[in-house]
Parts: sequence; structure tokens; C-alpha cells
Amino acid sequence: MISLRTQREIEKIGDAAKISAQALKVAGERCKVGVSTWEIDQAVRKFIVSQGAEPNFLHYQGFPASACISVNDAVIHGIPSKDIVLKEGDIVSVDTGAVYNGYHGDNAFTFKVGKVSENASKLLDVTEKALYAGVEQAVVGNRIGDISHAIEKTVLPGGYGIVREFVGHGVGENLHEEPEIPNFGRPGRGPRLMAGMVLAIEPMINESGDEVVHLPDGWTIKTANGKLSAHFEHTIVVTNNGPVILTKV
Repeated sequence: MISLRTQREIEKIGDAAKISAQALKVAGERCKVGVSTWEIDQAVRKFIVSQGAEPNFLHYQGFPASACISVNDAVIHGIPSKDIVLKEGDIVSVDTGAVYNGYHGDNAFTFKVGKVSENASKLLDVTEKALYAGVEQAVVGNRIGDISHAIEKTVLPGGYGIVREFVGHGVGENLHEEPEIPNFGRPGRGPRLMAGMVLAIEPMINESGDEVVHLPDGWTIKTANGKLSAHFEHTIVVTNNGPVILTKV
């Protein structure tokens, strides 16, 4: 069932989303040469707890960390590690969120470590552009497919691959709620958008190819061809005056 949130609920989700956005900023400030993904995760956890919230990924279905940190060809769900030390030219997708007073926020961003390749820079630019193209379609009267199609048509002309196995979702008392929001699809299809829907829109775009592989750790997803992948995400609310991004710093 898709929930339509009251103004009070939206405010509570907004509080969690604000902490999530600030935690993502903390992570980004630490995406530097010589820093391990474990160190980034520790900083994220410390910040979220300092705000009186809890990292919503920690122990979620057994996930062992506060943030998913995925480097280069890792798409999503990378497990932070002392052994993964960032180097010049890496791209680092950080996905994190907070639960505060019973409600969740969720967001992601792919950061550059120093100077990255032209291919990497273009991938990040188009993926972020696709996120905002999707957000623009989150208006009353549109359908989920309009969001999906906007993302797809932004990235396909450049020959990029769209991860199809994982999708965006609703957000509220749970981290993942209905509806699912694919990053591809036909316009005018799927549930109709109504005021009060809170959605996590999150394009996961590969340098080429759609296929991904699951690593033996049970969490990390990588591109099947070893090419780069980028991930950007905002939690937004559909309103009668257009979409409002809740995970903005």
C-alpha cells in the first residue's frame, strides 16, 4: 500500500532526511586519498548518533555498517573496510540515512577523489542530471513511469547502462516502502502520483552495460564488466506545488 503522508508526518520524515543529508556531507568531506572506507563509515555513524538519531542501514537485514560505500565498479551496498583505502581518481558512492523519531531519510551521492578521468566525470554528471530529471516528474497527476522514463531518456543517449535489478522506493516508518521506482520505463504507466507521497528516487547508472554481479560477501553489487558505476539519491515529497527535496543540506 502506498502511504499519503500528513503534514506532521512529512515534517518528521524531513527531520530524518536533514540528518541523512548532513551525514552524507560528512562522508563526502572524508572522500580523500589515503582514507579508508571504514574511516568514512565511522564518521557517518558518529555524526548521526550525535544528532540523537540512528543509522538506518546499521544491522538492516544484517548489514554490518552505517553506510554503504561503493568504490569504482561497485554499484551499491559496498561494505566499509579498513582494507579499502581511497586513491587518486577513485569515485565513491556513499548511500546512507538516519532514522529519527520513528521516521527515515535516505540519500546517496558519488564523490570524486582528487582528479578523476573524463569518463568518470561524465558518468557522474549524467547520473546526477538523471536524478533531477526524475525529481522534476514527481508532480501530482503524473505516474511512477514518468519518473522512470525521465531518468532513462537522460542516460541512454550517452550509451550508459541502467541497473535494472535495484530500484527507488517509498520512505516513511520503514526504509523501503511502496511504490517501487525503476530507473527505466514507459511514461504514463504505474501508480498515479498524489500529494503526500514520499519517495526515494535513485538512479544507479553504469559506464556501460546493465548487468551486475553479487559478490560472495552477500552485499556488494558490482558491474559485470568491471566498468564504473554511479549512484545519486534524494528523498522527496510530492506536493500540490511540485516536488520538494527533503535531503538537501
